[in-house]
Amino acid sequence: MNHSHFLLDIVREQKRGNPKGIYSICSANAFVIEAALEFGKKQGTPILIEATSNQVNQYGGYTGMRPLDFIHFVEEMAEKLDFPLESIILGGDHLGPNPWKNEEEERAMQEASELIRDYVLAGFTKIHIDASMHLGDDLGRGETALDPKVIAERTAQLCQVAEEAYAQLLNTNPQAIAPVYVIGTEVPVPGGTQGDEEHVSVTTPEDFHQTVQVTKDAFDRYGLAKTWERVVGVVVQPGVEFGDHSIHEYNREAATSLTAELTKYQGLVFEGHSTDYQQPQALKQMVEDGVGILKVGPELTFAFREAVFLLNHIEEELLSDQNIPLSNIRSVLEEAMLNAPENWAPYYEGEHWELAIARKYSLSDRIRYYWPQENVTAALQTLLTNLEEVEIPYGVLGQYMPNQYAKVRTGELIAKPHALIKDRIAEIYAKYDWATQLSK
Repeated sequence: MNHSHFLLDIVREQKRGNPKGIYSICSANAFVIEAALEFGKKQGTPILIEATSNQVNQYGGYTGMRPLDFIHFVEEMAEKLDFPLESIILGGDHLGPNPWKNEEEERAMQEASELIRDYVLAGFTKIHIDASMHLGDDLGRGETALDPKVIAERTAQLCQVAEEAYAQLLNTNPQAIAPVYVIGTEVPVPGGTQGDEEHVSVTTPEDFHQTVQVTKDAFDRYGLAKTWERVVGVVVQPGVEFGDHSIHEYNREAATSLTAELTKYQGLVFEGHSTDYQQPQALKQMVEDGVGILKVGPELTFAFREAVFLLNHIEEELLSDQNIPLSNIRSVLEEAMLNAPENWAPYYEGEHWELAIARKYSLSDRIRYYWPQENVTAALQTLLTNLEEVEIPYGVLGQYMPNQYAKVRTGELIAKPHALIKDRIAEIYAKYDWATQLSK
């Protein structure tokens, strides 16, 4: 008998009135994932890591990794850190036809089917199916939202593919855990807002109920009534979002009409996307209000970028007068972004100077797409090597990284670049761990 999926336990705890949750790490950044595993090991908690359809797919995505490659990437890191593999939950985020949305339906759905099949066969057990986007031959493309019944139909089709893949997986791994599913999508679509929106609309109760009902009906038509018991979450917009330089804070009162409706569904919690940069108390309130799964991604790579820039300042302070090559990591990144603007130019708006600020400091952190570039990787390695070989004076460390300085003083942390970067990222995990009560 396959043991229960941890997310089913989260749902059960929520329905008992115990506001437990879990945070989902949406990143393929090695520092982000390593910091998560170290934090989870320290706290004794499971870690949920998700890859998106653009990051990881059957063609490699922008990371160059296929689903099985991503599994190996995470598992090798876990084995190095002696983190128990059974405490890792791997998920696929926004799995569906989005990468092929400009293709006609038949081709786009074939690609989406292969994507989901590969994820399930590789061992991903949390599958968010997102079929909310218009495809190349859909009527009303670019003018109206896609018909919820069409979304539900395509969602059921893709879930059927996932279940067939799971049945195939059982032939080689009888202990494979049955995947759980999340349906629905947030507003705006994956990738976040453009610029800084003034208002974010909370999902209406009517839209929430419709999503659940039409999707359940579609599951029934496809013979997936039993599978519906493993649909654990619905993506909604509880009123949280962030732009380049703005954050829409969670407003519990504004979300009450939505969150009150969750009591009508014994098997479901909400999944909240774009919870990055929320205050700890707001995250805790979201979990208490039924948002059992909190997605975070850009805030983690923002913290990584922040730590790297701070270390670059330390490098320049300590080594500018030395006869050794410096990393110039900030300049290298800026040059990389200017040479390949497709990952930021469609998202950032403003004057020349405003774009320069956004490239470095936007909360949407489009800079994350440039870390894998060879010259950027080389510059980062130079920075790490340079600082690994010097002793960072207390005064300099306290100037640029005061939180980490305090931990170095108490012996909790060593003043070495890898450790300093991961500790900065772990500050985000500590916030989410407190809000979800995961380690209690």
